[in-house]
Amino acid sequence: MGVFVPIARIMDSLAGPAVMLLYPLYASMRAIESPTSLDDQQWLTYWVLYSLITLFELSCWKVLAWFPIWPYMKLVFGLWLVLPIFNGAAYIYMNLVRKYVKIGGRVNNPAYSETQKKVIQMMSLDARKSVELFIDKYGTEAFERVVKAAEKEAKKH
Repeated sequence: MGVFVPIARIMDSLAGPAVMLLYPLYASMRAIESPTSLDDQQWLTYWVLYSLITLFELSCWKVLAWFPIWPYMKLVFGLWLVLPIFNGAAYIYMNLVRKYVKIGGRVNNPAYSETQKKVIQMMSLDARKSVELFIDKYGTEAFERVVKAAEKEAKKH
């Protein structure tokens, strides 16, 4: 048992920064270069959560010092946030942040009707960008026709 404790501490000091910093930095750079913004959401959310965890640690370090399991809990949480099989940061964004924080961007444009605003707010950020480009190109009236046609089609089924 005397050998396992130093090995666990060395692994913690290597795994923590690798999981919480090195891989997310690499993945964030890849996300910047990719054409889709879905991975941007994952990594921007990750960095917000990482910042909140760091602020929590800095504020509560005296209390956390009494919990020797804290670094391991943080490592497991970091793995859940980072690993592509879980996409924990995107999960938190979709199920917690997005419900309570409505960042509308151009959704609050006074040229949009209330129906158009509701439709746009229900969309993903990628779809919202596409709709805004469509509206810029063809006008709000064309978008209104598309929405009405979709409503009519939905009522058929």
